[in-house]
Amino acid sequence: MARARATDYEEKRQSILDQSAVLFASLGYQRASMRMIADANRISKALLYHYYQDKEELLFDVLRYHFEGLLQTIELAAVPAAKPKERLLAMVTALIEAYQGADAKHKLQINDLGVLSAQKQAQLKAIQRAIVSRFRGAVVAALPGLEAQKNLLGPVTMSLFGMINWNFLWFNPEGRLSRKQYAALVTELIVEGARKLEKPKV
Repeated sequence: MARARATDYEEKRQSILDQSAVLFASLGYQRASMRMIADANRISKALLYHYYQDKEELLFDVLRYHFEGLLQTIELAAVPAAKPKERLLAMVTALIEAYQGADAKHKLQINDLGVLSAQKQAQLKAIQRAIVSRFRGAVVAALPGLEAQKNLLGPVTMSLFGMINWNFLWFNPEGRLSRKQYAALVTELIVEGARKLEKPKV
């Protein structure tokens, strides 16, 4: 008979993932051990192996749940009835707010995704592409003139991500600019800045 899952299985699993993200980001994926992760969660190493058989599975799930959460967050924020610029602003705001408290996972995304197997990387990159695709569609809706300019649409979209994804290096939550205000700034820079590029010069 299969062993029944404890009622707090998902809660413990999420705790393991959160603690693993912190350890991987602070110590480095290679230096962090399963023993350290077990100790950080105040559980036995044997119990940890009940959830995950190795560090690669842990890293994969840390990133998978993170990416899936981000995708769901922006999809919920992208209200179809909203005006295009307002919809883009809502998506940018949702993503920036979702990054709050997720610095460790964000560092892993940048530094350690490449240590996973090719198959696992492909699964994660598919979710990343879905996130980029949602934003590309929102950018086109706000700047329809860019749709025909494929050489500009990609750079504009990725410039948007550049402003969002790297703000963890400098953003001060106690500073004068709130996350919501920064989201408004990013959206304004992208939409109004790229608007001049919608029609090629003649």
